[in-house]
Amino acid sequence: MLNRSGTWVAPGRVNLIGEHTDYNGGFCLPIALEHTTRARVRLRSDDEVRFRSTAGDRGGEYAVGVLAAFRAESYDVPGADISVDSDVPIGAGLSSSAALECAIALAINDLVGLGLPRTVLARIAQRAENEFVGAPTGILDQSASLLCTAGHALLLDCRDQSTEQVPFDPAASGLHLLVIDTRAHHQLTDGQYGDRRDECARAARALGLGSLRDAGAADLDLLGDDLLRRRARHVITENQRVLEVVVMLRAGRLGDIGPLLTASHASLRDDYEVSCPELDVAVAAALAAGARGARMTGGGFGGSAIALADSSAAVEEEVRAAFDRHGFAAPDVFEVRPGAGARREPGSTTLDERSGRTTARPTTGPPSTKGH
Repeated sequence: MLNRSGTWVAPGRVNLIGEHTDYNGGFCLPIALEHTTRARVRLRSDDEVRFRSTAGDRGGEYAVGVLAAFRAESYDVPGADISVDSDVPIGAGLSSSAALECAIALAINDLVGLGLPRTVLARIAQRAENEFVGAPTGILDQSASLLCTAGHALLLDCRDQSTEQVPFDPAASGLHLLVIDTRAHHQLTDGQYGDRRDECARAARALGLGSLRDAGAADLDLLGDDLLRRRARHVITENQRVLEVVVMLRAGRLGDIGPLLTASHASLRDDYEVSCPELDVAVAAALAAGARGARMTGGGFGGSAIALADSSAAVEEEVRAAFDRHGFAAPDVFEVRPGAGARREPGSTTLDERSGRTTARPTTGPPSTKGH
């Protein structure tokens, strides 16, 4: 007999490096946060979705989108009652939306007994965000939430979704990885993110390539449009930076990756133009306080920066002072460690081992939604 309810958690993420490379078929290197979204999910006997969150009705469109994405992929899933709470900061560029999507996707997969691998669940969650919410994101966020492991960064090849767990333990190296939430909230459905994606596609077409993953530095001279050249240059150099960081981490040289983080920020600021004054001030202040490296993380246009530092206190003090001098709202600064990926909470058994899987009743079309 199928157990019709349980609780699942999925983490937010910090991308160490590899920004705006995912939808270009490139490389990314995220870690999962210890901050998570918890979804208590109960299957229904109809196709309705009832959603409740400690943040009000915010997030209901993502819940409906996940179930709609399952159905769009021809998986027969019923409606569900979903109750959510989360400590992943919203609007901070730490993938609170992906954490919600992945917790629900994993819950439905387990409860219905679909047996889908996590790479497929990541694509379903991404489809929910792209098609049903309207944010044209790549596969990075959902892959990080579902595939990361504690104590590691996830090397993700976004072309084929192959992965490698790369040891990443700042504390063991006497270092601190800090997140600086600038409080400048970003919104990936406002068009700017989509513009960057379109510009990359145009650059690839101009080079006769399927994606910028196949482009090299020599190709930049073939792009006559300066805007497209700068967008392509970021993607090409960012992919190379990811691979260089991975080489260092494999060799136990975590403390040496700082300059590559900082170079990534400069590229995102100047060539890709997705930074903002708050992010630039956060990075400059962290470096002035002695951080080994710092960069914006996430889609940009607001959100968070990260800093790799010997002293967390010195960085936090300087960042807060710099924000005060610039008249910005006080940032939230906190240390993060690489956490585990999405999982069912202990005790939330989903299938009776004696009876195996059960097929959900047929449904058609997108699920309806109600708050409760």
